[in-house]
Amino acid sequence: MKAIETLQRLQRSTARSLGGLLRGVGHALLEISHNTLALLGLAVVALALVAGRADVRQQVEARALEWLQGRHEARALESGDLLAVVADQTGVDRATATDPRQLSRQQAAVTQWIARRYRVAPEPIARLVQEAWTIGRRATIDPTLILAIMAIESSFNPFAQSSVGAQGLMQVMTRVHDEKYEAFGGTHAAFDPVSNLRVGVQVLKDCISRGAGDLNEALRFYVGATQPAADGGYVQRVLSEQVHLRAVADGRTVPTNAPMLLQVVDKTPASAAAAGPASAPLPPPDAAAPTLSALPAQVALLH
Repeated sequence: MKAIETLQRLQRSTARSLGGLLRGVGHALLEISHNTLALLGLAVVALALVAGRADVRQQVEARALEWLQGRHEARALESGDLLAVVADQTGVDRATATDPRQLSRQQAAVTQWIARRYRVAPEPIARLVQEAWTIGRRATIDPTLILAIMAIESSFNPFAQSSVGAQGLMQVMTRVHDEKYEAFGGTHAAFDPVSNLRVGVQVLKDCISRGAGDLNEALRFYVGATQPAADGGYVQRVLSEQVHLRAVADGRTVPTNAPMLLQVVDKTPASAAAAGPASAPLPPPDAAAPTLSALPAQVALLH
């Protein structure tokens, strides 16, 4: 009898324990179902808000994109791939460069000569040569004169700055001509090579008008010299470099280490100078290319 009573007590205890366990499981399931329904309800409400309001949807999309981008950058940096984070496919659009093979024969010859003489890459020089020809034709200014000014002013360094504040390729006084840069978005455009070139040509054209068409006077105005002796040889150096560039454009052989010329006399009105290499025909391909000895008699070499 005692054994039977013990067994019955054990059965009742087990049943109570099992019942408690089942009740606990039931409460847990009920709680989970309530939470799941709550989450589902919140999701439905969020979707309804997103679907109903474009601004909310855009914010959610932006946050999601920002989160995904952050995850991508973190993984890239962990793997050591920096370019995956800073890559910009539009970078090539900001480059001042042109394939020299796309230029005319004259322009390509001038490009290669400048690139070798000033030890700069031909692609950006090709873009500047192309621009000098285009704007020179519009302004009726010989493009080789524009390029000669760049050569003497900055040696084709688009970030050059003088002690008095002249900036960029053509060393334009930015604070003096700041209104001219408004057409290019502001004075920081002084360091954009093409913008600086265009502003510089406008300044040069103004100087030509001020000098009544006299190129020597125009160049002195450009450099800010009031008297011939005060230009420090600037006019002579510009005209000397232009003689070399014009010879190259005409198909002549000019060494890249050609010395500066003395007593260059250019009596051609500056306003008519565009009739030079921009439109002059090239010699036949099989013609013997003249050397510096074929330059004007009034030009003397500096030894």
